[in-house]
Amino acid sequence: MEKPNVIIIMTDDQGYGDLSCMGSTDFVTPHLDQLAKEGIRFTSMYSGSPVCSPSRAALLTGRYPGNAGVRAILAGHRRASGLTPEVPTIAAALKKLGYKTGISGKWHLGLKEECRPNSNGFDEFSGFLAGCLDYYSHIFYYGMADGHTDPTHDLWENEKEVYANGEYLTERITRKSVEFIQRHKDEPFFLYTAYNAPHYPMHAPEKYIKRFEHLPPDRRIMAAMISAVDDGVGEIRAELERQGLLENTIIYFQSDNGPSRETRNWLDGTEDPYYGGTAGIFTGHKFSLFEGGIRVPAIISWKGHITEGKVIDSHHIATDIFPTMLEACGANTNEYYTDGESILDMLLGGEEKTHEYIFWEMEGQTAVRYGKYKLVLNGVLVEGEEQRADVFLSDLEKDPGEKNNLAEELPELTSMLEEKALSWRKGIEENWDKKFAKNYKSLT
Repeated sequence: MEKPNVIIIMTDDQGYGDLSCMGSTDFVTPHLDQLAKEGIRFTSMYSGSPVCSPSRAALLTGRYPGNAGVRAILAGHRRASGLTPEVPTIAAALKKLGYKTGISGKWHLGLKEECRPNSNGFDEFSGFLAGCLDYYSHIFYYGMADGHTDPTHDLWENEKEVYANGEYLTERITRKSVEFIQRHKDEPFFLYTAYNAPHYPMHAPEKYIKRFEHLPPDRRIMAAMISAVDDGVGEIRAELERQGLLENTIIYFQSDNGPSRETRNWLDGTEDPYYGGTAGIFTGHKFSLFEGGIRVPAIISWKGHITEGKVIDSHHIATDIFPTMLEACGANTNEYYTDGESILDMLLGGEEKTHEYIFWEMEGQTAVRYGKYKLVLNGVLVEGEEQRADVFLSDLEKDPGEKNNLAEELPELTSMLEEKALSWRKGIEENWDKKFAKNYKSLT
């Protein structure tokens, strides 16, 4: 069989409830909805982390973030360590198989040369290195208030800085993705389209805002930003169809983590933080290990190969995507260490399966999912707030919003899961200390 092309599309801080195919009644995302109709929609897909850098590392390497060398660490102000070639990315693995590899958009996995896309398996890089940018000037402003960071222009074509002042960044990321497909239509390719929308700052062209004039200001701008992404997904799919590549291309879409309540989202001067995104029925937001921070919208499409219009409710994590794509492309998956497991057989119609345990860490928080149960230790709901409880156990089948704490009602299960979670975390920290901690200061 001809090697399939692979496209991974990731959005930034997009909540579980902010796609119409995921239940949103005020947002309209017809192109992403079409991908869901042509493929599979996951209702219980998890990111590897509730914040940007570790989540992206998990997706690209198939490893828990700490095992990829990228952990969110509080060191004066929040930072994450960088990705290096000693941990192979999906781009590096597919490049070995003869794929052309490219990224368009947000990297956010390190600034030093050894951490950049071209050092980590990507033949082509068009985008930016930092965590967020002004959508029109392409200047990085984050951190100015605390005196750590000066405004920095951050737009690149491989190692060359380029300037495109006034071009809306979401549309540029789409354009560069389409051009990559056009250049490599006659050879197998891997494209990572990493939109920074709807991450702050809240910028959108008038043509998108006009689509949602009936919404209140907070939802209106968020809807417009996601609508621009949705149009971009439509353009990418249309280009595949024009080139006769749609049935030989696997398209996977997910958000990196839950919606943000950071005050930088909206400069309205009120005590209420801007909250245009929604986690739907789930509790928690970006930074939290409750469901709202880590359960994300996710879709996979491979027209003509996987069942159309299917919904998978079994729980999976972004680390599964690396081995799944490698198996689909004919790679020897045993060559790579991953914490994820291939779900290709399930996507092609086989029996649904899931991990016995899935784990997360985020600074002081640790969590584990086991069947229908989820345990969160030292969990917080919103960045900067006090923790909700030392130990919080939920039955996600009966209580997906994690409203009721069953820790006292089920003490034996709670104790077992707490031991599992802490043992896993100890292993992550030991591996980090042994392999990655020595590089932390130099990489960040």
